Amino acid sequence: MMFGSIFRAIMDGELKEGERLPSEEALSEKYKVSRPTVREALARLRVGGLIVSRQGSGSYVGRPPNQPILKFAELDSLSDIQRCYEFRLGIEGGAAEMAARMRDEKDLAQIEAAYESLEKVIHMNAVGTEEDFAFHLAIAAASKNPLFHTVLSSIRNQTRFSMALLRNLSREKSVERQMMVQREHRAIVDAIIRQDGKAARDAMRAHLNQALQRMFYGESPQQ
Repeated sequence: MMFGSIFRAIMDGELKEGERLPSEEALSEKYKVSRPTVREALARLRVGGLIVSRQGSGSYVGRPPNQPILKFAELDSLSDIQRCYEFRLGIEGGAAEMAARMRDEKDLAQIEAAYESLEKVIHMNAVGTEEDFAFHLAIAAASKNPLFHTVLSSIRNQTRFSMALLRNLSREKSVERQMMVQREHRAIVDAIIRQDGKAARDAMRAHLNQALQRMFYGESPQQ
């Protein structure tokens, strides 16, 4: 819980790069955990590069995870879009499974808020690319593994491009098509709430697989 709280604070900008963290004793009191638990959480954050230690001075916020190191080529063809979705199948399926196991109440609130934003997009008949990406990013953050968040952030442009294309196609079809996509999102959220890792992974993979079907064949297997 402590690891996830500090991780989110760094991602959300509450703790900024270069800012000094409270002492181990202060963190122990704040999160109601033992000193060994504090040291373990700090060690995990340090390994991920989220914090750095300065001898005799304490721990400081390092490079935020939403500034990805990896750089991927832009999408130039339908084949590139297909490969992007195939890559996301493995990454986001695993992120959803971990999110179901590791999420806390704050994670659920953020995921639900992202889901509600997508609901508003449908009623406004807007594209909603940013809202869609924010939903997937909230799930990656809930996994408590910064690598999921970093990798998904690294393909932000490619993911948003494919999302925009697909959501525009869905708008041209019908509101029912958009609601079907939203039901897929709901299945992911419900599995995470139940802490059912396998169901969350399967729901995410089904959602991405059906997105591929809609992109290349115009209909999902269920239609």
